[in-house]
Amino acid sequence: MFAKIIGVFSTWAIPVLLFVIPVVAFTKKVKVYESFVDGAKEGFDVAVKIIPYLVAILVAIGMFRASGAMDIFIKLISPLTNLIGLPAEALPAALMRPLSGSGSLGIATELMVEHGPDSFIGRLVSTFYGSTETTFYVIAVYFGAVGIKKTRHAIPGGLIGDLAGLLAALFICKIVFG
Repeated sequence: MFAKIIGVFSTWAIPVLLFVIPVVAFTKKVKVYESFVDGAKEGFDVAVKIIPYLVAILVAIGMFRASGAMDIFIKLISPLTNLIGLPAEALPAALMRPLSGSGSLGIATELMVEHGPDSFIGRLVSTFYGSTETTFYVIAVYFGAVGIKKTRHAIPGGLIGDLAGLLAALFICKIVFG
């Protein structure tokens, strides 16, 4: 029953939003096209500013994976994840997500090819992808774009949020798909 409710909600969420947003904008007399163009101009300026930070984070991620450090780290913490029922196969996707969206998408795609998209692991890594953030990427890009060098509590806060998202995804996937 719960899965059917989620299925109906997920089927209608996007069409409803695509209808509601323009209606609300029209009632508030917002010039949607002009607002979009202004936002696109600002986005382009930000994109030019963040290229050096983006290159740096992508190189660091590539080095982390290529060095084998990811595999060693997974082997070290897999006994802990087994206690909560997190499959070891899904662990690389969970660990890569705070670092890189494209890296975690690549891992998730590999897992879906190997286990199938409708398998528990396929659904779990898909849920991880939607319920966590690319914390280090966001910090590098957005803080770098405005010149902030001291992130203070942003990284621990982001990682705590990612952990909460991972645990919630695991819990919900066990209920709905387990």
